[in-house]
Amino acid sequence: MTEPLALENAFIPELPNYYRGKVRENYDLPDGRRILISTDRLSAFDRAIAAIPYKGQVLTQTARHWFEKTADICPNHVLEYPDPNVVIGKRLDILPVEIVVRGYLAGTTGTSILTMYKQGLREMYGVRLPDGLRDNERLPEAIITPTSKAFDGGHDEPLSAAQIVADGLLTQQQWDMVSGYALALFARGQALAAARGLILADTKYEFGTDAEGKILLADEIHTPDSSRYWMADSYRARFEAGGKPESFDKDFVRNWVVARCDPYKEQLPPIPAELIAQTSNVYVRAFEAITGQAFVAPPAGEPPLERIRRNLAQFF
Repeated sequence: MTEPLALENAFIPELPNYYRGKVRENYDLPDGRRILISTDRLSAFDRAIAAIPYKGQVLTQTARHWFEKTADICPNHVLEYPDPNVVIGKRLDILPVEIVVRGYLAGTTGTSILTMYKQGLREMYGVRLPDGLRDNERLPEAIITPTSKAFDGGHDEPLSAAQIVADGLLTQQQWDMVSGYALALFARGQALAAARGLILADTKYEFGTDAEGKILLADEIHTPDSSRYWMADSYRARFEAGGKPESFDKDFVRNWVVARCDPYKEQLPPIPAELIAQTSNVYVRAFEAITGQAFVAPPAGEPPLERIRRNLAQFF
């Protein structure tokens, strides 16, 4: 069996206004459209550490599923999908606030509510949480925990709705619209995930404004990279036992690297092919579990960049 090929980069010199992100590569067309190509790069430790076959396709097509399932709630940037890894969208000015919606007391980062709660905080993000909550417990209601969006590589900082408006990051009208959209999107996501035997514990959204100032949902929605999903059938027993909920464990590569070096300071050792394959399989299984669709791999043998170039030739 032929090993699937991974898309490590998507530089196409015939396309204009190239910008390379951590995972996506973008091109701005003169007419106000943006080409977003999801590569297979796995980003961690402030760098790309591997290329995972099918990852870019999974993220693009999972987001497509959710953009289509939520278009009645909130307009989004999508115009067309010329390739499994590519979306053509409206070019937006991204709002300087990242919207994270949380339904459970979970997380590991310094800005997560579980970390802050365990430090003794009860007031956070302009919200008061009750005493006595346990790790990974469902919150009384979903809350928004916005952070500043660090465009310059700095760290995101926790914000409250009052701060966002007072600091002029968003107008009151913009905040009301964005927060309303976010809670409605999350409710739809949780309901549809539950029907698939999944718990959507938390997620992040990015919004932007188009040339007319209209707010649109951008980037991705409810993907395995932007969201925390748990398996519903094992959640209660694991929670009662004080264990971690069962999830799509995509961290084989990250965990393997951390066990062998300091990835922020040292050179990474070569990553075994079987770890790459394991991670790829998790992404594919996540796509199928989340969407209820069978994953359709591209024809074997053709390098992904050649296929993408062919499908984007109309834009050269």
